[in-house]
Amino acid sequence: MAVVGPLSVIFNLLLSLLVCHLHFTILIQGEGRWEDKYPFIREASTFSSFSDSYDYIIVGGGTAGCPLAATLSTKFRVLLVERGGVPFTNANVSFMQNFHISLADTSSTSASQFFVSTDGVFNSRARILGGATCINAGFYTRAGPSYIEKAGWDSKLVNESYPWVEKQIVQRPNLAPWQEAVRESLLEIGISPFNGFTYDHIYGTKVGGTIFDHNGRRHSAAELLASANPNKLDVLVHATVQKIDFDTSGKKPQAVGVIFKDENGKVHKAFLSTRKGSEIIVSSGAIGSPHILMLSGIGPKAELEKFNITVVLDNKFVGQGMSDNPMNTIFVPTNRPVEQSLIQTVGITKKGVYIEASSGFGQSGDSISCHHGVASAEIGQLSTIPPKQRTVEAIEAYRRSKKNIPHEAFRGGFILEKIALPLSRGNISLVTTNPDDNPSITFNYFSHPRDLKRCVDGIRIMEKIAKSKHFTNFTQCNKETLDRLLNMSVQANVNLIPKHTHNTESLEQFCKDTVITIWHYHGGCQVGKVIAPDHKVLGVHRLRVIDGSTFKESPGTNPQATVMMMGRYMGVKILRERLGKAAGL
Repeated sequence: MAVVGPLSVIFNLLLSLLVCHLHFTILIQGEGRWEDKYPFIREASTFSSFSDSYDYIIVGGGTAGCPLAATLSTKFRVLLVERGGVPFTNANVSFMQNFHISLADTSSTSASQFFVSTDGVFNSRARILGGATCINAGFYTRAGPSYIEKAGWDSKLVNESYPWVEKQIVQRPNLAPWQEAVRESLLEIGISPFNGFTYDHIYGTKVGGTIFDHNGRRHSAAELLASANPNKLDVLVHATVQKIDFDTSGKKPQAVGVIFKDENGKVHKAFLSTRKGSEIIVSSGAIGSPHILMLSGIGPKAELEKFNITVVLDNKFVGQGMSDNPMNTIFVPTNRPVEQSLIQTVGITKKGVYIEASSGFGQSGDSISCHHGVASAEIGQLSTIPPKQRTVEAIEAYRRSKKNIPHEAFRGGFILEKIALPLSRGNISLVTTNPDDNPSITFNYFSHPRDLKRCVDGIRIMEKIAKSKHFTNFTQCNKETLDRLLNMSVQANVNLIPKHTHNTESLEQFCKDTVITIWHYHGGCQVGKVIAPDHKVLGVHRLRVIDGSTFKESPGTNPQATVMMMGRYMGVKILRERLGKAAGL
């Protein structure tokens, strides 16, 4: 059934979502209700301020917060507060086929919170229990040994913590045809050896893990809460933290509680136990954690005073050192529809770039009706338009023009390059004192010349892949077909191989004009500047930060594995510090 006319796009999108919802309902019927599996998860409005105090209050139920809460609850009473809802009944989150729809949803109830950095690049933050593991491309790969050593982590405990995650939610993927073609092309152009299927970070070409199962269903960090002690854990959803409360009567400020609003706008306060060792742990992500610290009075004094925030601790480094790994892409058209796939194959080069790929999302009707979203025909989020020109008007003009473009133009997939270890740095600053509002975020993409050089090298690698024997055999496009598809693709607002790849200056401009994000931003609460090596916030008592905001570099090709591992790792470390051998871990 289809509807034609002005409302056709909206109706057919709703129809496709209904079908997805029915498919989702059928899948979960055999697994029982999520409320039975996670009885400790409830709405924030059910919280009573007269509840007992908690040994640990964790602010943010995301990629690190969920494994951290599950681990700490095995021995102590834990409260986990999350501003978003649950992922278990959200079809856009749960199914790979809807990956791009979540990202294109800019409503206030979306699992992803849309923002635009001051650089002009469209971006998203997770707003759901499970965090970024609910809206990402699912690729799972560990950090390399040198990263673990540089972080000062206990390698034995690290190698126990990764498998704790993997046994619960990670799988080996069924390799899609597009991913096979990328794998063979990477090897053909010399990104070798082939390291097979592995979680390890090794130079060459490999197939990594995924948090999507063979039915295309996502298994997020929220499912790690199944390892919790249900009698010692409370999880509140739709609980938006306003600030951390401090006792400032002593020599150093001391965290004593958390003030949050529930889904109805009512304000509550959760109290921290006075027992020695009890702590508030901020795990709200690279944007959320420095943002919450500043709203709570920890940050640059001049900025806090500008917003009439009482200064608890003057620390000029809060919100500084922000970095985002730039991504640039090229679209490769095919003469037929291709199977949907997200990242499964990766090329780890010695040029300081990682090569990944996705396919098949742009050809679906719901994608063509959207205005942006990664791994779709508009992966660049209007990336053929330079960042500062990606305006609301440009988005609307693109939405209108897409309706007249043949669907053939959207068949194909993308080759992606991500800059490893970028040296360009930015910052976060306040815009308002409302925790629901995004702060001002700047990444300063390609401000360091080495990042730009690496991007140029990456574009040349992508060109070789697209022109390799394996890839041209896969796309099955003769010159006449290819020319026709490329002409349509120009109208579809996707990036194609630059015409003058021998010209470095031209490629540098291409990198700057087409830069987008792969959502691997990090920094803002870095070790030695905001926190100590044990993740305790410098200058205050009973407060830690545990998440990607503490990173100076993004781990591995994709960080989710290491962020989840860190939640488990730090939970075990904290228990061992507090209980010694009695921790039993």
